[in-house]
Order: sequence, then C-alpha cells, then structure tokens
Amino acid sequence: MPHPPRIAPSILSADFAALADAIDRVAPETDILHVDVMDGHFVPNLTIGPPVVAAINRHTDLELDCHLMMTNPGEYFEAFQRAGADGCTVHVEIGGTAELIARMRDLGLRVGVAANPDTPFAAYEPFLDDVDLVLVMTVFPGFGGQKFMSEVVPKIRQTADAIRARGSSAVVEVDGGIDAQTIASVAAAGAELFVSGNAVFGAKDPRQATRHLRELAEVATATA
Repeated sequence: MPHPPRIAPSILSADFAALADAIDRVAPETDILHVDVMDGHFVPNLTIGPPVVAAINRHTDLELDCHLMMTNPGEYFEAFQRAGADGCTVHVEIGGTAELIARMRDLGLRVGVAANPDTPFAAYEPFLDDVDLVLVMTVFPGFGGQKFMSEVVPKIRQTADAIRARGSSAVVEVDGGIDAQTIASVAAAGAELFVSGNAVFGAKDPRQATRHLRELAEVATATA
C-alpha cells in the first residue's frame, strides 16, 4: 500500500547561522529532515558533514535523512551513523550499489538509492527489493533552487508502479523544484516523500508552507 504523503524540508535552503531556529519552525509539521551532503566531486558544491549532523541530532528528535552526493559515501557511513543519521541515500551512478546497500544494512541505517534525472529506471530497478527508499531526482543535484524537470514524472510513475507490483514497502522520494506548483504532479505519479527547500525555508511562514505542501500532496494522491 502507498505511504501517506510526507514533506522532508531540506536544510540546504535554511539559514545555517540560525539552523536550530529554522528546524524548530518546521518541526510541528514534519517528522523528517533532509540533509544534503555534497563533496565537491560527485557534484560541484560543498556542504556539510557528520559534525553538523551530530549537532542537529542533539537539537531535534526528527528523523535525519542524509542524501550523500559523494563519490565515496561508503567511507563515511559509520561517521554518519554515529552522528545520528537515521538513513543514508547513495547515488546509483557511482557504482558498487549492492555493496553499499549491504554496508548500510550492517550499520542499521535506513537504506536509500538515488538516481539523477537522466539515469534510466533500469539502472536502479535491480535494487528495489533491497532498499527502504528510492530517491528520484527532479533536478540535477548540486544546488538548491533549480527548476523542476517535468520530464522525470513518467520515471516516478514507473518506479512507484514497480515497487507496488513487487509488494515492496520502499518509499518513493522526489527532490528538486518541489513547491506548490509542482507537488501535485509528482504525488499523482506515486511519490510519497517530498523534499522541499526553498518552498519551505524561503516562505514567510515555513511551518504553514510545509503543511500546505502536504495538504496538496494528499489531495493529489487521493484523486490520482
């Protein structure tokens, strides 16, 4: 059965000088935070690492969903696990996916696999039975605030249909340009977890913005 829609605010778009306050503002409307980790190699940007995850974990009970946009994520799984990450997501494009999944399982992490917009479904289809989460990127990773790529929607639907056909409990997550104008299309296609950065933390009232996005997703899911 599909999971109820959830919004995962991306702290990449939050004010890092007041990160604790930013998290507190969205906490009443969500139970998961999306943490974008970029290494400057897999993507052309640098963000944060385990020390910041540990600081966030000390401040909040929200689940921490760490999206590792890295060429060598396996070298850091233990550090993220110790820092308080609940789950890690790795990109299928870097290869060695089966081994990375097994390592995350051994550490007790929730396991996710991500795919860029131009990566075909066939590249991650073999792992659908082995993961807890499939992240279908609706922008190319690296920077927040990018324009949503509607051409990815059919792949989201293909992913959701395949997961349900297998009877898997894996969650379909989407990330990139998710806002009040785009969330309905991906929810109707079968997405269940929606990463949103600018549309949440760039809003005057991030808490209300989070609630509104979830409500839009719920309507689209119910009428799909």
